[in-house]
Amino acid sequence: MPKLITTRTRIADLGKPRIIVIGGGFGGLEVVKGLEGIKAQVVLFDKFNHHTFQPLLYQVATSGLETNSIVAPFRKLFGSQSDFYFRLGEVKKIKPEENYIETSIGGVKYDYLVIATGAVTNFYGMTEVEKHSSSMKNIVDATKLRNKIIRQLEYALLTEDHEVMNSLMDFVIVGGGPTGVELSGALTELKKNVFPKDYKELDMRNMDIHLIEASPRLLNGMSDIAGQKALEFLTEMGVKVHLNAAVKSYDGYEVVLSTGEKLVSRSLIWAAGVKGNPIEGMNPELIGRGNRLMVDEFNRVKGYENIFAIGDVALMEGDVKAPKGHPMMAPPAQQQGRLVAKNIKNLMLKKTLKPFRYFDKGSMATVGRHKAVVDMKGIRFQGFFAWYVWMFVHLMSIVGFRNKVFTFFSWMWNYFSYDRSNRLIIGRNEEKINQEELSKHTN
Repeated sequence: MPKLITTRTRIADLGKPRIIVIGGGFGGLEVVKGLEGIKAQVVLFDKFNHHTFQPLLYQVATSGLETNSIVAPFRKLFGSQSDFYFRLGEVKKIKPEENYIETSIGGVKYDYLVIATGAVTNFYGMTEVEKHSSSMKNIVDATKLRNKIIRQLEYALLTEDHEVMNSLMDFVIVGGGPTGVELSGALTELKKNVFPKDYKELDMRNMDIHLIEASPRLLNGMSDIAGQKALEFLTEMGVKVHLNAAVKSYDGYEVVLSTGEKLVSRSLIWAAGVKGNPIEGMNPELIGRGNRLMVDEFNRVKGYENIFAIGDVALMEGDVKAPKGHPMMAPPAQQQGRLVAKNIKNLMLKKTLKPFRYFDKGSMATVGRHKAVVDMKGIRFQGFFAWYVWMFVHLMSIVGFRNKVFTFFSWMWNYFSYDRSNRLIIGRNEEKINQEELSKHTN
């Protein structure tokens, strides 16, 4: 008989303060890096064993990058850092009164706790839409979406029914923020440059890409001119942009919009919003707007001296640069992570804490080849140069030298060959279609 595996964290008590970081996203990564050399145990918990560069998930989903180009294993990143421990597990509950967390692999006590659990997709209570749509929050989601995009084209070859074929070839993207805009552009480039070579039997003029945005403009977090230029770029590329329109329902086949319009598609990609991802055990009264934990100017969860929250899961009001809370993006999380690491050191040395002040470096989004929009402090530009700036900034931001090199050469290959090399369906057939519906129309 094999021995039963008991779940336990196996983190020895070395008589040092223990700092637990929950989540290895942009903020959590900066906390761990900032604590290097501290005389304490630093423990990172995450459901995955790697960090993911989320801004480029859409390129994995559209075959532009391989999965290993945007992920970096935690043990490789921090393997040389003394007194660092990584545990693959999900934190289920926090017990603040006991300085204790419960996880899927056992419980462990802490002296300082940093909650960096990020955000989850917000479907605004529409359970049917959630059930039938795709979203992108991690590398698994991006791979599944890539599988689905390619598989839909494969299935489209199996039917002579024009309506069924269109439902397989048409894609609806919900949300006109950077993710929605970038994904729409990437799909359009697949339609123009790649799919005509791969699927010669299909008429790519039948492939429609719809972008749905509930507000009157795209890229609401950026300037008006950026939103307008993105709209112009996408329209020129052939994307059908629906402004002032919201999704009311989706059953896996028909999308019903608030305008009364109906779109037929088997692929609805949800990029319309996120909400904070707090952990059970915290006082419910501390959950503020966007399902985020309310924190003070030092990123401490209100009412607690040794619990911090950063990034998308944290709501800090009162900052001059962001009085209603910081945007749920990577830069605030990174800046907060670096400061929290310094403030934990200050607490241990009984020094004064430093308040957080957000430095807004600007925003940017790419639409396609030679098409991007950039808003930097006092400077706004679009087009060819903006596209190069977008590529440079993202390339420099990717974690790990190896990943930078892989991404750079993938982009160069895509640029000169007009090709996307990673058009692979990997994994089980999870996006099955009604075979009877296809077979009755198949030669």
